Order: sequence, then C-alpha cells, then structure tokens
Amino acid sequence: MSSAISQVSLSELPTDNWMANLPSALWDTPLCYIAIPGSHNAITYCLDKNDRSPVDLTQPDMLQKLDKYMKPIIRPFVYKWAIAQIVLKEIREWLDVHPKEVVILSFSHFIGLSQELHTLLVSTIKSVFDSKLCPKMDHVTLRTLWSQGHQVIVSYEHNIANCHRELWFHIPYWWANKCKAEALIEEFERRKQNGRPGGFFVTGINLTEDLKYICSHPTESLRDMVMSTYPTLLSWVKQQKPGSNTGSLNIIAGDFVTESQFIPTVIALNENLLNRTIIPEP
Repeated sequence: MSSAISQVSLSELPTDNWMANLPSALWDTPLCYIAIPGSHNAITYCLDKNDRSPVDLTQPDMLQKLDKYMKPIIRPFVYKWAIAQIVLKEIREWLDVHPKEVVILSFSHFIGLSQELHTLLVSTIKSVFDSKLCPKMDHVTLRTLWSQGHQVIVSYEHNIANCHRELWFHIPYWWANKCKAEALIEEFERRKQNGRPGGFFVTGINLTEDLKYICSHPTESLRDMVMSTYPTLLSWVKQQKPGSNTGSLNIIAGDFVTESQFIPTVIALNENLLNRTIIPEP
C-alpha cells in the first residue's frame, strides 16, 4: 500500500478571510501559537503637521529639539515618515462583513493622555466593538471565539486595563530599533535564543528611521525605505516557525503590509503547525 502526504497551501488563502479558511486542525490551536500578520502604527489617528501631536519622547533628542524650535520645517518630515491611519469604526464595519476574522489591537504610547481621556478612549472602544470584544482568558482559540461571537482582542498598555475585563494587558513587542534589515534580523535571532513570551507577542520587522537616515534621504519617505528592504526581510520571515517552542514567533508586524507579499508570507508559516498525516491510498 502506497501513501501520500497531504499538503495545504495557506499562502493562497484570501488575505481578508484567511482565519475563516484555515484548516480545522488549527481551530483549537491557541492564537498565541499561530503566525498572525500585523500592521505597525495602524492607528496613528491624531497625527498632524501642527503642534497638537507631540513627538514621541522615545525619539532621538535632536529630533525632539528640532520639532520644538523648527516646527514648520520639521513637522512635514515627521508626518511623511509616520502616517498610517485606520479608525475604529472602519474596523468594526469590516468585522461585520467578516464574521470569522479576529483582530488584535494594541493601544500604547499614550503621550499626554490624561486619566479622563483614557476613560473616554476605553468607553469609545467598548461602545464601538460591544459584544465583539473578547474578555481576558488563557489560550484563546478560533473555535472559542467563533462560538462566543468575539472578534476583537484589545491590549491596553495602561493600568486602567486592570479595571476592565475586556482590556488585555500589554502584549510584548520585539522592536529592534534598526534602520538596516540585516541588523534587525541579527537582533531578532539573538532574542529568539532566549525563548518566546508565554502568550501573545509581536515581532516588529518595522525599520526605524533615525534622524541621520532622514537627513541623508530628504527626498524619501518611510515607504521608500520599507519597500527597498522587504525582499531581505521577507526572506527571513519565510524561515520562521510559529508555535510554543523556543525561537517560535507569533504576531509579525510590518509597515505598508498590503503593498508586498508580507501577509500571505506570514499566513503560510502556519503550515508548520499542520500534521502531515499519511493517507493510505485504496
């Protein structure tokens, strides 16, 4: 009796409905062990070219000083290198049309946000997503989410999360802080040796445009830098594996993710989780 090994080409799944089309063998796998494509800085909703949006304090000191004293000149550069916007209601509308897809939203970098504004933001999140919000739980799976009608997991990096069962705690984000693809890959390979966090975590293959890079490439934008390095970065991504083992990845986030093969490349990594069962031929 001969045998054949079943194969599944997950890279060919529709990117806007890939969870709904995953093989049933993965429906009970914890989402924190599945490879999930993510988008970096997807909700920079208040970013503008004037003084209403402060520069992140984690940015280089020189960039902060330039923004303070030369705002009319520096703001267009900051805007061009950082803008990437989606609003919450658009996500809700999209989820209504894709009832088996699940999104994980990470809220962080609350610069200048008062306790009152945190309360307002949380209220807005709960109002927009309502019953689609998944409360905190251990090892959530697609089957569990589908059965309960949940489609949104919200990670909120602030102590107000302690007061709301719908707000998950901070999801660790591996950020290499590099402007070259090779240096970023080297940093992540080093981190993988120490093992992965226990739950959800993000590996951000987003490159960091420091002040030196911006000044030496005045006619370029973040998109230019990202697109030129995607071949190298995606080559590395293809070698990664999801799961619970040391060195496995979970959420992989990038910039301008719809303008490359980033999404199908990450989805395809889940083939590593499928058992290649031997099917006897009659």
